[in-house]
Amino acid sequence: MRVLGVDFGRKRIGLAVGEVSAGLANARPALAASGTLARDAEQLVAWAQREEVDGLVLGVPMDAEGRPTSLAPIIEKLGSLLQSRGVRVWLVNEALTSAESEALMRQHGLTAAERRHRVDGEAACRILERFFAEWPSIAVES
Repeated sequence: MRVLGVDFGRKRIGLAVGEVSAGLANARPALAASGTLARDAEQLVAWAQREEVDGLVLGVPMDAEGRPTSLAPIIEKLGSLLQSRGVRVWLVNEALTSAESEALMRQHGLTAAERRHRVDGEAACRILERFFAEWPSIAVES
């Protein structure tokens, strides 16, 4: 099964495509957030069609105690908009995915400019990795 990982932000939307069976994800260029969820949902539907994915995995921001942050309801609304357009959606805790991605890129010697350019897509990769790790239980729930 092929899925599109989404690291949603108010300015940029990080994307990654992955295969559940292989457990591998590859970052895609970030999208500019439009400022409205309806337009962002349309952009994501277009990407889903272009990438021929079976569904989208949205990262839900959580705090250190595992509680949803103020951005979580927005992600849930985006998920509902996508589902209303016929897209299958899964939600995954995205806590610290950007920090993890930043640290990994620093270990690989990327410059600050390179890290800024790639962090959103890399965070979407971390979201997919979490999805892959949870897949058997998520599949049963779906």
